Amino acid sequence: MQPERDPSEKLLFTPGPLTTSATVKQAMMRDAGSWHWEFNEMVARVRQKLLAVAGVSRDDGYECILLQGSGTYGLEAVVGSGVPRGAKFLVAINGAYGERIARIAEVLGVETVALRYREHELPSAGEVRSALADDPAIAMVCAVHCETTTGILNPIAEIGRAVKEAGRLYFVDAMSSFGAIDIDVRGIGIDYLVSSANKCIEGVPGFSFVIARRQALIDAETGARSLSLDLLAQLRGFEKGGQFRFTPPTHTILAFDQALRELEDEGGVAGRGDRYRANHETLIAGMRDLGFRQHLAPDRQSFIITSFHYPAHPAFDFDTFYRALAERGFIIYPGKLSAIDCFRIGSIGRLFPEDFRNLLAAIAATLKEVGVPVPVPEAASP
Repeated sequence: MQPERDPSEKLLFTPGPLTTSATVKQAMMRDAGSWHWEFNEMVARVRQKLLAVAGVSRDDGYECILLQGSGTYGLEAVVGSGVPRGAKFLVAINGAYGERIARIAEVLGVETVALRYREHELPSAGEVRSALADDPAIAMVCAVHCETTTGILNPIAEIGRAVKEAGRLYFVDAMSSFGAIDIDVRGIGIDYLVSSANKCIEGVPGFSFVIARRQALIDAETGARSLSLDLLAQLRGFEKGGQFRFTPPTHTILAFDQALRELEDEGGVAGRGDRYRANHETLIAGMRDLGFRQHLAPDRQSFIITSFHYPAHPAFDFDTFYRALAERGFIIYPGKLSAIDCFRIGSIGRLFPEDFRNLLAAIAATLKEVGVPVPVPEAASP
């Protein structure tokens, strides 16, 4: 059942930050002492619950490490802490977020092998396997699960098999998928997985988290390239006193603790994914009726975020379209494709199919307002 919300609130149809529930917002409306035992108990609870969402535990040899900052901070922490010094790092890239990971490695001075694909193509596990066979200096492989440049869902299980056959470390950017798409962390052989508070768990921005295989962290103990983004040091800080090493985002964690409760109440990853899938199906059917064409083939399209081509009409201007929708209370997302004019609409956050029907009505009204023809639905057969 859709909860009540402030009617003046604009809805975010984006890949994050997202629309959050009133109760998640309310959870932030108090202060917390970062050294106080009640807050430290909450941090421990959040870390334990995140392991459960990942389907692993400390008994399996996994740890959850929270890091101040956005998801990109978590990605940089893994590259900077997990790739052994002097070793190489391979990134499978089919969008802007894979490119960002490669850029992180470049800035950190980590020699990087980039396997690049077009934005609508899937990375090849066979090519990863060949690259690893050809270059024993590659110590870690990274793949993005849901590349939000387009919304494509990449084959992380197949890539993981190739990585494990070669005996290398495997790092998955699950920023936009964790919490809504089941990921078999142990079965796939993931050593490091990164996501953030303001994605499918429906918290607010302020921290990222890393699900890490403990032995991988210990093996890389002397390799950290940053003080504040040292994963093993951060873990040992939690183990020593239950605290962050540096000032934590207290209000964000208060909100996230509530968001985790709401994830459980919805039926966990499966229940959350069902709602997002219903949102996506409503969106796709409605946009097709309005004459929009999605960029990806359906068999490669996630239900997280969808890229749509601009209408082929001279009256369409994205900035005008975007502003008109925003004035109606709907925030969508610009495109990030390198060579094609697209915009994106996310299906995640505290949104329901009725919200997408309202968005579609607003899109239809906006198109008419700016002079872009809207297809007339075919009459039903008598």
